Amino acid sequence: MEQSHLASDALSAAIVAEARAWIGTPYRHQASLKGIGCDCLGLLRGVWRDVLGPEPETPPPYSASWAESAPERADPLVAAARRHLVPVADDPSASETQPGDVLLFAFRAHLPAKHCAIATGAGTMIHAHDGAAVAEVALSPWWRRHRVAAFRFPGVLPWPR
Repeated sequence: MEQSHLASDALSAAIVAEARAWIGTPYRHQASLKGIGCDCLGLLRGVWRDVLGPEPETPPPYSASWAESAPERADPLVAAARRHLVPVADDPSASETQPGDVLLFAFRAHLPAKHCAIATGAGTMIHAHDGAAVAEVALSPWWRRHRVAAFRFPGVLPWPR
């Protein structure tokens, strides 16, 4: 395996390990402090900081119901992901995701993506959601149906290697 693939594998492993270090962090809207509180975006931001360094941008304040009132065709979560992450595939049902990938979900077909998680393996992810602590859960059929995009952190190469 060549050097860049080794570095990519190490980066994927570091992303998953850091996401797992957040397990048990209580849900707190707009927070991003390991062990103290975070929402789904705060988890992603915290993993970025701990693995890659300073965040590339600070998100603006957002309400818990921001996606329900977003203008038609506005998708700020996907737009931010496109600015800072690498798209995995245009087909959200593709099985190309790998550990460390960022998964985006929309809860209704006509609404923008409102939730994000980090894939940890074949069929598992780590996420934060209202009313619960950060947890590693199965990527169940429900989650698979609501997935609208997948992205990779910069520096992570796709499989197979």
